[in-house]
Amino acid sequence: MNITIQEVKSLLQDIHSIHELEHSDFNEDERKGVQNAIIQRRKQLEKEQALIANYEKMTEFEKAILEKNQEALICGIDEVGRGPLAGPVVTCAVILNKNHHFIGLNDSKKLSAKHRNIIEGQLLNDVHAYAYGYASVEEIDRFNIYEATKLAMLRAIEGLSIAPTHLLVDAMTLDIDIPQTSLIKGDAKSVSIAAASILAKEHRDKYMRELGEKYPGYGFENNAGYGTQQHLDGIKKYGILNEHRKTFEPIKSLTN
Repeated sequence: MNITIQEVKSLLQDIHSIHELEHSDFNEDERKGVQNAIIQRRKQLEKEQALIANYEKMTEFEKAILEKNQEALICGIDEVGRGPLAGPVVTCAVILNKNHHFIGLNDSKKLSAKHRNIIEGQLLNDVHAYAYGYASVEEIDRFNIYEATKLAMLRAIEGLSIAPTHLLVDAMTLDIDIPQTSLIKGDAKSVSIAAASILAKEHRDKYMRELGEKYPGYGFENNAGYGTQQHLDGIKKYGILNEHRKTFEPIKSLTN
């Protein structure tokens, strides 16, 4: 062939299915560099197909609702920040567009920070509606974290620019007069909840980074308020802040 291996690599990127790759004329090219390029492209396509298959699986609950009502406005709801020693619990309510196609969307805990940031940008630019809800440290201490989380979820729903007709909620049942489905580990089962998970995490992480600038020494920009050694050392050295949850250990013992 009069074509370079680098040119072959470039042309292989225009092949978008394993079937097409297997029937490509490039398979007749015995050059090792070409064969390695074909193997590499196959791995890429297999990974892409796995992501697409996972995304399809994560739309099953939404599809079941839409089969009953094509005009349904499905809202995914999730929280972040139930476990930290500091900062609010943050929730997000998200209504995806009907033609959503966020391949790679998954539970925020399973994605790298870089990937979460990319997905966040895609979501913010292309969702039907979204809103955040908060429960303060004071409310967490007053009501307990479970009740405070439900409060924050209700606030997120109330903040939406359009009222949803069905809720998909991660592991909770809300006191609200809207049909809802509670899904255990919903952020790994529903694209709507996964979207809410990512937006809530990115939003809260930004808040905690800003808190880290305001109160250096606790490592909030790195630990998001969780009880890391740096955070615990900061408490010993600099004391307890208003942003700390007084009903969470070891802070509870330190305030008594």
